[in-house]
Amino acid sequence: MDILYLLIPISLILISVIILIFLWAIRSGQFDDLEGPAHKVLMDDDDLPSSKN
Repeated sequence: MDILYLLIPISLILISVIILIFLWAIRSGQFDDLEGPAHKVLMDDDDLPSSKN
């Protein structure tokens, strides 16, 4: 039963750190464009100029 006095504060601190990191990620724009990078991989880059002479 004494271990609960240690585990409960540690879990509350861990949860608050996770929430702060998640809020920071939202505010810094990490979740703005979720589909753009996935579509960029599938795009074909044939229209780029070639380096052949």
